[in-house]
Amino acid sequence: MDDAPEVRPDASPRAVLTDFGGVLTTSVLDSFRSYSARVSDDPLLIERLFREDAEASALLVEHECGRMGEAEFERGIAGRLREKGVEVEAAGLVTAIGAGMRPDEKMLGALKGLRAQGVPVAIVSNALGDDCYQGYDLDALADVVVISSDIGSRKPGRRIFRTACDRLGVEPTACVMIDDLEHNLRGAARLGIRSLHHVDSDETARALGELFATGKQAGT
Repeated sequence: MDDAPEVRPDASPRAVLTDFGGVLTTSVLDSFRSYSARVSDDPLLIERLFREDAEASALLVEHECGRMGEAEFERGIAGRLREKGVEVEAAGLVTAIGAGMRPDEKMLGALKGLRAQGVPVAIVSNALGDDCYQGYDLDALADVVVISSDIGSRKPGRRIFRTACDRLGVEPTACVMIDDLEHNLRGAARLGIRSLHHVDSDETARALGELFATGKQAGT
């Protein structure tokens, strides 16, 4: 069913789905690259590992879907790095990889402004690490929170997006999804969810203001 044709979104969206890491925080990829540069001569090491190494990709799926704990995942990824000639300590690996991420205050403010205007918001996130949301009150940031490890399904699969829409009580065609990864947006589009590719916080906040006609409130 995942190869079903895309559904055309409604002309005017009424709700927002948003990724967490890389949208409500600073860039995930920048953090990956910073870590990779520290442990090797290849700043794209971690990205390539997750994208091109079949065993690492499988570990990531199992972990993000909640079928593998952080410690086991870390041991597996450390083993895959070892195969590529890079020795790292397994314990704390997930924290080290994500250490460069910080809250994106512009985007947090944009969502706050939308909710103040009555626009419902759902966080839709693939979990990386058992404590990746530590320091964030997700329930205070959004009306609905859907985490991959909680429901056993991850982006870009359709189920996680459908779950978020159902919990918001809004049809997928009336929603817009914000994500920094285009393949996740393609997954959402299969349900008719409008895509907003996040590259720059100012641009995303501006686009949200236009989509929801909230003007300055969405970007402050």
